[in-house]
Amino acid sequence: MHKLPTIDFTNKRNLQPGSTSWISTAVEATHALEEYGCFIAEYDKVTLELNDAVFQGLQDLFDIPTEIKVQNKSTKPLYGYVGQIPFIPLYESMGFDYSNTLDGVKSFTDVMWPGGNEAFSATVLAYNKLVAELEEMVTRMVFETYGVEKYLDAHRKMVTYLCRGMKYRVPEENETNMGFVPHTDKDFITVLHQNGVNGLEVKARDGEWFTVELKPSSYIVMSGDAAMAWSNERLHSPFHRVTMNGKESRYSIAQFSFLEGIIETPKEFVDEEHPLKFKPFDHLKYLEFYNQEENRRLECAIRTYCGV
Repeated sequence: MHKLPTIDFTNKRNLQPGSTSWISTAVEATHALEEYGCFIAEYDKVTLELNDAVFQGLQDLFDIPTEIKVQNKSTKPLYGYVGQIPFIPLYESMGFDYSNTLDGVKSFTDVMWPGGNEAFSATVLAYNKLVAELEEMVTRMVFETYGVEKYLDAHRKMVTYLCRGMKYRVPEENETNMGFVPHTDKDFITVLHQNGVNGLEVKARDGEWFTVELKPSSYIVMSGDAAMAWSNERLHSPFHRVTMNGKESRYSIAQFSFLEGIIETPKEFVDEEHPLKFKPFDHLKYLEFYNQEENRRLECAIRTYCGV
């Protein structure tokens, strides 16, 4: 039976770059992303009060009338409102770009609450900034573990964050309990958090699906298709899904890192034993490719899009 590794990001000694404990934590995190494509991070920078405020904010958000929620739109594919889909009736989500900036949060909030909602904006901005710190830490650990840290500054300059709030309602009688279909994330690194309702399932490399159980202070850190291609398939982009088995709605919030520009595999990842597997690609153009109906059913969209 599979179980995701849990890695401690609360111990300040583990988080001093260059220290022995930093290096061992970095190796542990990178190995987990290679083996499972994700791990559970214990992370305490988000206080219990902020955590509770975030999920109360999500409930308030999804209580807004649907005709307002569908105004959550973006010029980027897959960034706006998703819901009212017959084959995943339990699922509804909204997203906004530049989510660790005040402008990004307010551009979303001002559409959802034309009269303003300062409390929601302040809560979500504070939360997203702290989650971005976790993503930046994990990314740095991966680059350092692979010995490609000289590329880190250029990578960081390209990163933008998409925040997506998600609701999975309880299924009614004779209704599917599938919260969301199996898929891989299309980003570089995802940090996912949830209320106390489990439901996330991950597919291991051997094909077995297993449930992920999270404590309130736990986060899922997951590598997406872009990280898999960048690393020449060292990092794994795992299939995952949501199944609803309880009597409570599940709320989750994810922050996805996307890169504005061309992603290229560092030459350090390519040798005789590891020939180049992916051509350089534009991250947002890959999203446009995946957004086409016929490409969503591909077994591995990134390989079809830019595989060698």
